[in-house]
Amino acid sequence: MHLSSLKSGRARSKRASRIAACTALVLSAGMLLAAPASADDAKGADAKGAEAPKAVGSTPRMDITGDGESDILYQTREGYLFQSVGGTVADYLFELHDPADPGGRIVYKDIIAPGDLQGDGKPDLLTLTASGTLTLHPVVGMDPVGGPPTWSGKGWQKYNKIVAPGDLTGDGQNDVIARTPSGDVYLYAGNGHTEGEPFEPAVKVASGWNAYDQIVGLNDSTGDGIGDVVTRTPAGDLYFHMGTGDAAKPFKVASKIGYGFDTYNQLVGVDDINGDGNGDLMGRTPNGDTYIYRFSGYGHYRARIHGTFGWQKAAMFVGAGGVPDFGKHGVMGVTSDGSGYWYHSKNTGEFFARSGEDGAYFDEGWARVAVSLGDDGRVDNLWVRNGRLYIAGHAISDGWNIYNDLIGPGDLSGDGAGDILARDAKGDLYLYQGNGKGTALAAKIKVGYGYGSYRHIVGAGDLTGDGRADVVAIAKDGTLYLYEGTGKASTPFKARVTIGTGFDIYNKFAAVGDLNGDGKADLVGVNGYGDLYRYTSTGTGKLNKRVRIGYGFNTYKALY
Repeated sequence: MHLSSLKSGRARSKRASRIAACTALVLSAGMLLAAPASADDAKGADAKGAEAPKAVGSTPRMDITGDGESDILYQTREGYLFQSVGGTVADYLFELHDPADPGGRIVYKDIIAPGDLQGDGKPDLLTLTASGTLTLHPVVGMDPVGGPPTWSGKGWQKYNKIVAPGDLTGDGQNDVIARTPSGDVYLYAGNGHTEGEPFEPAVKVASGWNAYDQIVGLNDSTGDGIGDVVTRTPAGDLYFHMGTGDAAKPFKVASKIGYGFDTYNQLVGVDDINGDGNGDLMGRTPNGDTYIYRFSGYGHYRARIHGTFGWQKAAMFVGAGGVPDFGKHGVMGVTSDGSGYWYHSKNTGEFFARSGEDGAYFDEGWARVAVSLGDDGRVDNLWVRNGRLYIAGHAISDGWNIYNDLIGPGDLSGDGAGDILARDAKGDLYLYQGNGKGTALAAKIKVGYGYGSYRHIVGAGDLTGDGRADVVAIAKDGTLYLYEGTGKASTPFKARVTIGTGFDIYNKFAAVGDLNGDGKADLVGVNGYGDLYRYTSTGTGKLNKRVRIGYGFNTYKALY
């Protein structure tokens, strides 16, 4: 069943839709799921074995077209925003007209849909850049266009999740919650303004939420007018956090309502899909299929139904709960004659066919590929020629001929800017902090020694689920070590931890960013036969079992 078919009946009057919805609820009273239930369970009963209470309902958070229903907005790998209307109609390009992005080049780290913050009946959007700048964009009219920003705030890189749950305080204003890497949750209550400061000062309202790898705002799913939240553990357990309306303690004690939800790489709050007034949930599998979970009004979901397919096109759903974009989603292979070829991610765990041009570009010195060093979220090339470092073709500084390896794993210092690691012939490791623009580097800081014993040192994003960049290294005996990021420039890594053995079979190894659409860093290796293997991250610092995804990669002398 297509997602659009769920909404086809909504063209009728709201009264007719409500009658149909109530009838559907009565007919399905025996089919409501009791918690906990598996992600694909198709039978069960609700908590009371009766029809859910009549829903109060809430204003859709992303009603761009003004028809009273939430729309789906998503960002592609290239950074383009599209609005999906479902069915066979082509998706619409959505333009934000961000003055900070006149060329449309920014790939936002996250996009949050808080809903209508100022009471004009139109949704607002929040965009987050890698450097931690959060910007408010009102939606203009009924066209897929974002108006000029009305507010912008810095310092939001201190959070690894920013979520819009709806109205948590019961004052009719939509709110935002944000989680730190340590698991503390802060409430930013909406004040009804979009010019000036749109949120009240942060208030800590929960802790221990670092146990969850996804946090998704449902809007109101119980019919009391208060926003609710679902969270998922890396193991796939689903928890329901019912809103209370109390700003000091906005959530009731969490209840486990499902398991097996690790089958999805993204969960998305889609508001009310079937017209019963309750916020619903959508899950996407790595192959791009989606499933809809309609909430019953008691904090439990009904049997899932198949939504649409082909959603691997979405690198990130707006409102998905803060799945970050780390600025690298692929790998470059370099041949012996210096030609470079890109393999871009399909967002399914595999690569598209290679793209690139022949030419001895990489014979003119030596190069590496780094996670974005600017605020645009796009990969940057590091190039050393005659001892001079170039970033994206711009000369930075001299003296780099003392190093035999460069690594660009992302932000290691916690300031939101991408950084560089450099290893010298003695095995000493140095950190160069970026300026967030890719145009300059701070003075080097020695952060380790003994790194000459590694045959590969790579990194491109978060392996542990805390939102901080991590690095892995393969020793000469094949042991794979994890260096978990701390977010501190002086000591950017925790003590190393063994996470694998036997990795000496790979003569090429690379960090490729997120390959399967779950926002977690993945790794690839090439063995002596030229076979390419993928290791996806669990988000806990461990790796899933390897999967072969290519062959013939022995044509390359290196992967970056």
